[in-house]
Amino acid sequence: MSARAAPSPIAFTAAERALIRQEMGQHFGQYPKLADGIFLRTWRGGPEKSQPKIPPAIRSMIDRGLIELRVTERGPRAFFTEAGLHELRLLVLDRRYMDQERFAHLRKELGLEQEPHRLPANSPGARAL
Repeated sequence: MSARAAPSPIAFTAAERALIRQEMGQHFGQYPKLADGIFLRTWRGGPEKSQPKIPPAIRSMIDRGLIELRVTERGPRAFFTEAGLHELRLLVLDRRYMDQERFAHLRKELGLEQEPHRLPANSPGARAL
């Protein structure tokens, strides 16, 4: 019998995985780009006015160096660091956590999925249309 390879440990908690699936899923018919970051709402009043509202899942990823906050022309956003991108690649590769079809856009953006190769029209393996 062959021994199964142990799956690599995923650095994201269940709450963080849920947030990533929610934020990177399709919204209004379009898939978000990883390069645009995760949108963060801002406080409208009080002592923290205009500061980003940071959900607990984002806060824990910031504390571990997986995400950093940046203010863009479209407001505050959370961006994955290099360490975060590495862990995100591992997460996307694991079918238990991320659906391959639903998150194919992430696989492409992370460079994990290659474009299908096309055979030249005159090659023996090419089909005639």
